[in-house]
Amino acid sequence: MNKLMSLTQAVEIIQDNDTVGIGGNVLHRAPMGLVREIARQGKKGLHIVKTAGAMDVDLLCLAECVSSVDAGFISYETEYSLAGHYRKAVQNGVVKGNEHACYTVISALRAASAGIPFMPVKGLQISDLIEVNDYFTRIQDPFSGEPVTVVKAIVPDVVILHVQEADKRGNAKILGPIYDDVLLSRAAKKVIISAETIVPDSKFEFSQDKADIPHFLVNAVVHLPKGAAPCSCPSKYSIDRGKLDTFKALKSKEELLDYLDNFNTADYRRY
Repeated sequence: MNKLMSLTQAVEIIQDNDTVGIGGNVLHRAPMGLVREIARQGKKGLHIVKTAGAMDVDLLCLAECVSSVDAGFISYETEYSLAGHYRKAVQNGVVKGNEHACYTVISALRAASAGIPFMPVKGLQISDLIEVNDYFTRIQDPFSGEPVTVVKAIVPDVVILHVQEADKRGNAKILGPIYDDVLLSRAAKKVIISAETIVPDSKFEFSQDKADIPHFLVNAVVHLPKGAAPCSCPSKYSIDRGKLDTFKALKSKEELLDYLDNFNTADYRRY
C-alpha cells in the first residue's frame, strides 16, 4: 500500500487536543518539517511527549499549539541556551509542564507499547515529582509489601518522526542514533514519518538490512529532504547555527508566522 502523502495531507492526520510524540533528541533528527507544518495549520491543545526536546517544542509553544508537555528535558544544547518560548509559556500558565526524568518518559512509553496501564520506576523513590506530577504515584509491591513508584502509561495519538530512509509503504530506516523513535512508534496509535530519501521497496524486501520501523505501524510517509533542518540529521547535515539563531530571535507568534512563510526561500525547498 502506497502511504506517500504531501506534507499538508500527513499533518492533517493530527487533530486538536491530540497527544503527540516527537522523535529525535534535542537538536538532532527532530522532525522539524512536520513541526513547522503543525504550526502552519494552527493545531490547538496538543499534549506533547518527548524525552529531550528543544527547538521542536519551543516552536510549537510560540505557535500556541500546545496545552501540556511531558518531558525529561526541554532546552537547547549548552551553547544555544534555554528554550525561552517553552519557559515563558509554562511560567505564564499557558502550557502545563509535566516534569519527568528522561527515563520515566521512556517507562511510560514502554507501558503503552506493552498495553499495560503503568510501569514501575525503581529509581524514583524520593522526589517532589511524585507529588506534583499526576503521572506518578506509589503503590504497594504485592510480593514484598514495600512501596514502589509507578508512572502512568502515555499513549500518543500520533507520533511524528524523521528518518534517513523510507519506502512508500512506510518501512523506515534510521542511520545513526535511534534515540526513542522505535519505542515511540510501538507506543502510538498512529505514526507519521518524514524521510530524507524514498528508497525502492526492494531495499527492505530482499536485504538483510531490515526496517527499524515496519510499514504496518505507519500511517503516512512524506518525502522531505532536509526535514530535520535547521537541526542535524546524522550522515546528512549538521546543525545550521545561523537559521537556529534566526528562530531564537523571534519574539511573537506574528513573527513566527512570517518566519514559517519564508523558511524555505533560501537553500530549503518548500514541500
